[in-house]
Amino acid sequence: MGAVPSTPRYSDAQPQDSAEYLIATFVGEKSFPLASDFWQKLLELPLSLRWPSHRVHQACELLALNNCYTRHLAKILIHLAWRLQEYMSSSGTPSTAYVKAVNAVYISSVFLKYLIENSLSDNFEELHLSLDESETITKEFMIDQNIENLVMHSVLTFIASVDVSPDTYLLHQELLNFMHIAMSTQLLYGPSPGPSDVHPFIDATMAEESSLVCSVVHKLLLNYITRPHIPSNAAFYSLFAEVNEPGVLQRVGSAAATFVLLPFNYLVSSSVEGSRNPLADSSLLVLLVLIHYRKCAVGDESITDRSDDSATSASLSKLNAHFSDNPYCKALENARDIEFGHVDIEGNGNNGPVVRLPFASLFDTLGMCLADETAVLLLYSLVQGNSNFLEYVLVRTDLDTLLMPILETLYNASKRTSNQIYMLLIILLILSQDSTFNASIHKMILPSVPWYQEHRLNQTYLGSLMVIILIRTVKYNLSKLRDVYLHTTCLATLANMAPHVHRLSAYASQRLVSLFYMLSRKYNKLAELRGDKKGNSMEQDSLAEDMSAELHIYTDFLRIVLEILNAILTYALPRNPEVVYAVLHRQEVFQPFKSHPRFNELLENIYTVLDFFNSRLDAQRLDGEWSVEKVLQFIIINCRSWRGDGLKMFTQLHFSYEQESHPEEFFIPYVWQLVLSQCGLSFNPSAINLFPVDLPVKQQTDQDGELDVHQSGELNEHIVQVEQ
Repeated sequence: MGAVPSTPRYSDAQPQDSAEYLIATFVGEKSFPLASDFWQKLLELPLSLRWPSHRVHQACELLALNNCYTRHLAKILIHLAWRLQEYMSSSGTPSTAYVKAVNAVYISSVFLKYLIENSLSDNFEELHLSLDESETITKEFMIDQNIENLVMHSVLTFIASVDVSPDTYLLHQELLNFMHIAMSTQLLYGPSPGPSDVHPFIDATMAEESSLVCSVVHKLLLNYITRPHIPSNAAFYSLFAEVNEPGVLQRVGSAAATFVLLPFNYLVSSSVEGSRNPLADSSLLVLLVLIHYRKCAVGDESITDRSDDSATSASLSKLNAHFSDNPYCKALENARDIEFGHVDIEGNGNNGPVVRLPFASLFDTLGMCLADETAVLLLYSLVQGNSNFLEYVLVRTDLDTLLMPILETLYNASKRTSNQIYMLLIILLILSQDSTFNASIHKMILPSVPWYQEHRLNQTYLGSLMVIILIRTVKYNLSKLRDVYLHTTCLATLANMAPHVHRLSAYASQRLVSLFYMLSRKYNKLAELRGDKKGNSMEQDSLAEDMSAELHIYTDFLRIVLEILNAILTYALPRNPEVVYAVLHRQEVFQPFKSHPRFNELLENIYTVLDFFNSRLDAQRLDGEWSVEKVLQFIIINCRSWRGDGLKMFTQLHFSYEQESHPEEFFIPYVWQLVLSQCGLSFNPSAINLFPVDLPVKQQTDQDGELDVHQSGELNEHIVQVEQ
């Protein structure tokens, strides 16, 4: 491909020779007008042709050199739009229109990706998404027509309106891959979107009519739910005949996008994970990119009068910036269950089209796939943004469908990324804000929990398991991650659950008291270290101040645990004899804090309970020693006479979750890390500014076991305490 070979005669040329000539001509110096029959010949190449990867790299370099004169990228994109329109107008019957559409999207993907990732300008001038004024005008295209709008409208219309079938599967898959590539301009900018950022293709998707937006969101989620299988039609997939052979214009490193073989290669590489489905996973990744995109603009108000002269222009722009509404995010947030009639939808105050989804199928699919980070992020987006789906989840009688995979993933936290663990904990916090949820999980009995290895859990309530896993997560975080927000989220969820606890198991009750002891040991160690660091030098004084701040944090943690115990003993003591037993059994752990000013009122309640049961135990005459069974039976009997006399009533803790003011700084990098790690798309590492790429993408969110809040953007959730 270094130079254009001699022109073969198409009548007697071999297909490979024709392809060699046509691809070389496409990337060469000569410009072919839109109406030239060259484009038809290029797009009618057999799908089964293969091409060495080093030639792909050469082709991309040549197109990058000549595109400013030929505008061939713009022209192939226009033909991509036209071929999709042609295929849709042909009623979707297999024909040359299909072959031309597939080739158009392949070729467009390869060269568009190379030009994006090797762009030297901030506004992607290298793409040259316009035609030269001397271009011959056709009746199908106006010279001033916006090419990116034309292309994205056609791609989105095809995805939304053409059903996935054996005859369309490959084209659907490659159009989703094309969308990843077209929207990958985000990788070249920083994690904080600015008003000068240029994203021609994704901005074009945001400008679509609401009816098409809703149809796209609906179709992408249906793809995810139905998980269409790759057809077994051998003739259709003849291009996959030899897996080890490089495909036509196949991706080489970061030089070019996958060409022809992406669906099959992706399936092979993911075969170890049984739940993988290329089309479903690509659909979800595209949806996540769309719903988390934010277009930044700066307001008109003056910033010259700000009193803080030391503020940087960047910080002033951020204060003065606002984000345009994201129609895909709005469509997902307003989605309704298909089981409800149109009367319900018309009465909900929404204007325009509404996405109607089978919530039951979506719920089941999420339960099946929650081991995957993309499913976790979708579930978070739904329960945080869509009140209808959240209400649907809360009234399900089989909450274990979602909770068991969540709890199992938290149990295996060391094998998961910190961001995935964090998302799951926020989901649990959101669910725990509802009293019905808290009551329901303590009524569902689990016959066994085979994946829990430390203790045999038979006939355990789901609520008890949730308490056990949350406490285990705190312990893991204390020893490995040491992240304050993770601690806070776990304890906030436990606090929301506490007044509704019912028949907490012996093991869960023991773990709850052990949690106080574990945090108290950390507190005491910090107090000792702070005392040792005081007064000797300025450096040691600084360390002492840092330790004082950390000590204050652990004081808050200990108080929350005491609040949790108080809520159980105040509002649910008769229903939780095992909690009383655990407090009696380990009552010595509370003694050192009896006079602490932050804890004394809460500990007075605990000691009121201890005095009640201790006095009755002391007065009880017993033949022989007190066994565990006898003590527990004694507690159960005396719980009946418990009236709560002498307890001080505290306002119930209630924590709610709110997103930070700039969540996009976390979510946009996070989504693209998932895209690059799962969709099979490689990208030039030196071109990525959205997040650091010192490590492979999959490790980016879990370096040294710590939450990478500064590298990939920080999700500082607001956990707001609400008094009731």
